[in-house]
Amino acid sequence: MTIIREPSSPVPDPQDLALAALGWVLGDGQRAERFLALSGLTPETLRGGLSDPAGQNAVLGGVLDFLLSYEPDLVAAADALDISPQALAAAREKLT
Repeated sequence: MTIIREPSSPVPDPQDLALAALGWVLGDGQRAERFLALSGLTPETLRGGLSDPAGQNAVLGGVLDFLLSYEPDLVAAADALDISPQALAAAREKLT
């Protein structure tokens, strides 16, 4: 008996996915303000964290934590990015 499996879709790079999620978050003024308020980041520290290789994963992980903490945003971001909410959660697991 032969089992035929469809090729699996490529797994997005966790950093690329988190950057896309950040773009989605920042694309809405109220959501961006909520993200900054809840994360404790300022626009300057956000830019600095993204430009610093040592701090980049922490900032990107924070973006995904923000989405994972509020299901309506998680689902909306996943829809906008054409991925599953589980893919965002998996990306968070990989960003350490």
